[in-house]
Amino acid sequence: MMPGPVRLPMSAVPSPTAGSDLPWDAVVVGAGANGSVAAMVLAEAGLRVLVLEAGPDLSARRALGSEPLNSLRRLAHLSSGRQRLQRHHPGFWKHNPELFVDERQNPYSTPPDAPFLWTRGRQVGGKSLTWGGITLRLSEAEFQAGRRDGHGPAWPIGTAELAPFYDRLETLLGVHGQRDGLPQLPDGRYLPPLPFTPGEKHLQTAIGRELGLPLIHSRGFRLHRPTPAAPWPPSSAQGRSLARALATGRVQLRSGAVVSHLEMDRSGRRSEAVVLVDAASGGRERLAAPLVVLCASTIETVRLLLHSSDAVRSGGLSDPSGSLGRYLMDHISTSRFFSIPAIGAPPEPAELSGAGSCFIPNTVNLEEGSSEAFLRGYGIWAALQRFDPPALLRRRPGEAVGFLIGHGEVLPRAGNRVSLDGSRTDAWDLPIPHIDCRWGTNEAAMVAHMQARMAAVVAAAGGRIRPIEELFVLPVLEPLIRNSLAVRPEPPPPGYYIHELGGARMAESPEEGVVDPWNRCWGAANVLVTDGACWPSAGWQSPTLTEMAITWRACAAAAAGMRRH
Repeated sequence: MMPGPVRLPMSAVPSPTAGSDLPWDAVVVGAGANGSVAAMVLAEAGLRVLVLEAGPDLSARRALGSEPLNSLRRLAHLSSGRQRLQRHHPGFWKHNPELFVDERQNPYSTPPDAPFLWTRGRQVGGKSLTWGGITLRLSEAEFQAGRRDGHGPAWPIGTAELAPFYDRLETLLGVHGQRDGLPQLPDGRYLPPLPFTPGEKHLQTAIGRELGLPLIHSRGFRLHRPTPAAPWPPSSAQGRSLARALATGRVQLRSGAVVSHLEMDRSGRRSEAVVLVDAASGGRERLAAPLVVLCASTIETVRLLLHSSDAVRSGGLSDPSGSLGRYLMDHISTSRFFSIPAIGAPPEPAELSGAGSCFIPNTVNLEEGSSEAFLRGYGIWAALQRFDPPALLRRRPGEAVGFLIGHGEVLPRAGNRVSLDGSRTDAWDLPIPHIDCRWGTNEAAMVAHMQARMAAVVAAAGGRIRPIEELFVLPVLEPLIRNSLAVRPEPPPPGYYIHELGGARMAESPEEGVVDPWNRCWGAANVLVTDGACWPSAGWQSPTLTEMAITWRACAAAAAGMRRH
């Protein structure tokens, strides 16, 4: 069932500029998970849409790659310095390294004492091609957290506004899961869940009995096995929304288009054109359109807005709130590996995926007046008996091996910010972002709670936390793994979890944020910001599904307004 009509006040509807002969009704910046939803929604509403992607348009075979070529590419890229920072994330070791940017062409800066690990995917499909595929809805506990605890603003929208779009996306994408009836994690429309392994059933029973904690089926995508008829995974832009967008015949996709900035009209209240650099030739172009949708990924969207602002160019985009670039967030994470003896083996190998795993959802700070030593909450992603190597590589045969990965909400703070680095440019002569983001005392207290809970969970199940080298024989990878941030006891630095959010936050008034509750820039009503940059607070859940729901809602409203005008 399609979501119902979305209505905007007529006074705020972006209207076509003079020159109805413009070739495009809308320009979408970014062809990842959000940009593809934007293109689909706008095109199916009858608009002509140009999608601009900074990276190349790869075939499925080239994008997904295969072994051992992917491993050989990794070694080459590491030795050349192409992916010196991105190698720290476990996803780098699962996917084709060509899906991660060349850091030499795409630099960024940080303070010496505040590292930030920015993982980027510049190609058609963006990071949807490396997405872990977990799809959790936000609840009112997250949307209203600022009102409950007084730190930062609450969202101006909530579950009622996003529910129909969550429904539509889960149906379109084919999300697996189970309706658990938990108020802190709203149920959705799911295909049947993947079964628990014997170890996960044991863990569920043990922590329910000993700790009163729920363990639920994860919600997300199964592993994809490419076929000639379905070469792309359904979690990718090409697998669903981009394919539908292109099928309308009203969408043109242009790759190799690196957007520099937006050009405002004489009033300074509307965007008139998008200015881009052709990645191959270096030539600059100006493309006019009545509507611009920014889905370039959180930090890149913020960089683009900063480079468009009146602080950089005369007559540029205004930010009445002064908050543009501020309140950057990521999820803070910490992990543990463990083993449990005397657990029967699964009857057949169990996959590890967004659907093939489980969760201990957040149970803290859900009510006003909670007594924890920190604000907000966290969840723990878990899996047991889903990543076992051949028997010869197991150090503890007969034991069930698992992991626990906590990821928690980071408070929005003005000092965590993105600005433009005036001293350096990228390969296309565009100013690079300077990222200054640090964990605070609230995050430190939350991580201590996470780690104590993980220890209690493993103990309740009769297991023991162990370093990964005590669990597996890894003769070639062991030196790299030992130095990996993923297995250190302390939390990795910001950026590691690839859930960066904020910088152009949504607010009820222009004095409080960069975009309004319909994702239109307060300084330019025909510019939508619908990716993670618009988030006022982070929640603890994986953000991609919510970003896509926000994008659908905002673009449906904008298209409806343009048709009425």
